[in-house]
Amino acid sequence: MSSQIVKNKKIGVIGLGYVGLPLAVEFAKRYKVVGYDINSKRISELKSAFDHTREIDEEGLQGVLSFDCTSLTGLFCTTDKQYLESCNMFIVTVPTPVDRNRRPDLTPLLHASTLVGSVLKDGDIVIYESTVYPGVTEDECVPILERQSSLTFNENFFVGYSPERINPGDKEHTVARIRKITSGSTEASLDIIDQLYSSVITAGTYKASSIKVAEAAKVIENSQRDINIAFVNELAMIFNKLGIDTQEVLNAAGTKWNFLNFRPGLVGGHCIGVDPYYLAQKAQEIGYYPEIILAGRRVNDGMGAYVADQLVKSMLSKGTNVINSEVLILGFTFKENCPDVRNTKVIDIIRRLEEYHVKVCIHDPLADSKQVKQEYGIICQNGDFVPKRYDAVLLAVAHKEFIDLDISALCKAEAVIYDIKSFLPDSMVHARL
Repeated sequence: MSSQIVKNKKIGVIGLGYVGLPLAVEFAKRYKVVGYDINSKRISELKSAFDHTREIDEEGLQGVLSFDCTSLTGLFCTTDKQYLESCNMFIVTVPTPVDRNRRPDLTPLLHASTLVGSVLKDGDIVIYESTVYPGVTEDECVPILERQSSLTFNENFFVGYSPERINPGDKEHTVARIRKITSGSTEASLDIIDQLYSSVITAGTYKASSIKVAEAAKVIENSQRDINIAFVNELAMIFNKLGIDTQEVLNAAGTKWNFLNFRPGLVGGHCIGVDPYYLAQKAQEIGYYPEIILAGRRVNDGMGAYVADQLVKSMLSKGTNVINSEVLILGFTFKENCPDVRNTKVIDIIRRLEEYHVKVCIHDPLADSKQVKQEYGIICQNGDFVPKRYDAVLLAVAHKEFIDLDISALCKAEAVIYDIKSFLPDSMVHARL
């Protein structure tokens, strides 16, 4: 790209998690980037070229890390907001979770807006990537930016929305290889935003007609996946009662050219298991009750308990005394080959098994055991695994590290092997979704 429109841009990325860090690294190859995060431990790790999320390897970080905030390119990581004052483009990539009542929690986003507003200058542009329902950027964030900066929206500063499309653990569909939606509060700001992203996103960009359209596009992407997975989860429950193998049914149906390739399983994480609630909340605010979206959520939120119940039934059918039995669960993160334990639905399986007075052992080589203990109050082995024999083994997450694991050596004579992910050989498995 030869345009001068994004020349001399200095970018501040607010939030260096699964979304912010890969984006900051990509931009840092061409621009000066100030990566800001409130987590001092995270900043310290990044400065030593270590990313616990495993999204960026040591070599990739070392290639862009900079310890000089004034250099022309490179990533300068900090917890000090004063270094953001020299930036003229701000990209907000903080989490947007739900609370315990499954209502959108905009607290991190509003705090980030307060921070950016305090360093905002005339002519600056603020771009939001965090998943929200339509209207949040202009109705919730812009007023904070105006109040904190004493500047006027669309006169002194401008905003845009470019939804994140990061797929944690996916080394093929990286940030530069996924087409990016862009939007802006004015035509001129949209041109700047679009050309900025176009300069690093090799897959190209798509200009949305408005910020609300871009917000809505993001929130339906994961809602659509949630509904499709809920459908096959319901099919799995039906076929189980009919004594039909769900995987065989899906393989047969998949021979049709337009059949959608979804598989049953747990739906957790910070996107698919959360985003539908953002859309549902907004729909209810305007007087519409979203039946399909919430029905899909109910099905998927109940799968952990369903899996546990099915495992217990299988154990009983083999004559196992379930009370005080020992079950090994392989995998605790919300998806395969990813260390993220946020909103993992494996915990629902564990809680349900504990209701049956089952002794549960969890092994996950990727999960941070300290984080698991802090967030969920349970012990998760992730170091040297001491094998023993169990009454049942449940494969919950298909980490590649489990491919060479001798699961049969972990089983008692009448043990049940339950495979949620259809990952293990058919000859080994007694039950699966």
